[in-house]
Amino acid sequence: MNGIELSRAYFESYGREMLERDFAELAPFLAVGVCGAGSECFGYDDEISRDHDFDPGFMIFLPGEDVVDRRAAFLLERAYDKLPKEFEGARRPRVKPVGGARRGVFRTADFFTDKIGSQTGELTLAEWLTVPDYARAEATNGAIFADPYGEVTAIRRRILDMPEDARLKRLAGNLITMAQAGQYNYPRCLSHGESGAAQLALSEFVRASLSALFLIARRPAPFYKWSFRALSEFEKPEIVEKLEYLISSPNDAPSVSSKNAAVAAVCVAVSQKLEADGIAEADDELECLAYAVNAKISDPTVRNLSVFFAAV
Repeated sequence: MNGIELSRAYFESYGREMLERDFAELAPFLAVGVCGAGSECFGYDDEISRDHDFDPGFMIFLPGEDVVDRRAAFLLERAYDKLPKEFEGARRPRVKPVGGARRGVFRTADFFTDKIGSQTGELTLAEWLTVPDYARAEATNGAIFADPYGEVTAIRRRILDMPEDARLKRLAGNLITMAQAGQYNYPRCLSHGESGAAQLALSEFVRASLSALFLIARRPAPFYKWSFRALSEFEKPEIVEKLEYLISSPNDAPSVSSKNAAVAAVCVAVSQKLEADGIAEADDELECLAYAVNAKISDPTVRNLSVFFAAV
């Protein structure tokens, strides 16, 4: 049983009855689920990750005080705290994790403001260019078990629906980073005999490639340590393997040619995906492709920003 399953089972065993029995008049306005930071909110938790944040609990989302006032919120918090502390062999922690509580009662507006800086999930185009993808992922991951009011579900949908101009600008920035780091600077650093700098170039190439692939797939990329696992959910295994190989293998002579080939293969794959998506004609020179993608941006202010502006 992973963390999401544990939370759902705990809610069905104790939480639903508590809300329907003691807060029947509020229940139509509440959302219940689990999402946010932590591997358990992505479904990536395992035996190793149970050393923290693996506990029976769920989140209750409250609308504004005009719907659920402070006293009602206080009573909900007290009722939640009285629920059993142990379930299916897991216990609720006594100490709050770094960053504060991850389960319990939350104002919907506060939760989403904390994640993306917006109470409603509505962002300006400028804000879309700066909100980190991992924050969007934390705001939209996990599962919502009940949302009769519909507010939380609607906000999550808005956060997932990135405007096309923002997507294109971020794509352009990552494409040119891929070109600079992988196609140009990696072999150049090696020619200077700077193996460490070459590996840093590959790290930048891989980070930008990951971001580009998530943007093409229209998915928010999670926190970096889960990026390969998340990528493997929708990308071909050979692309994932090439990206992992680039940052996990040495820069000795036998490896260099195969690493250059891996960079080229990733660039071709990304280029072909952009053509299939109708964004731009395939071009193995990613710098040219970056400017072609940037030229597709409708908003002139965003289009005229540096092509690097929204790169990871």
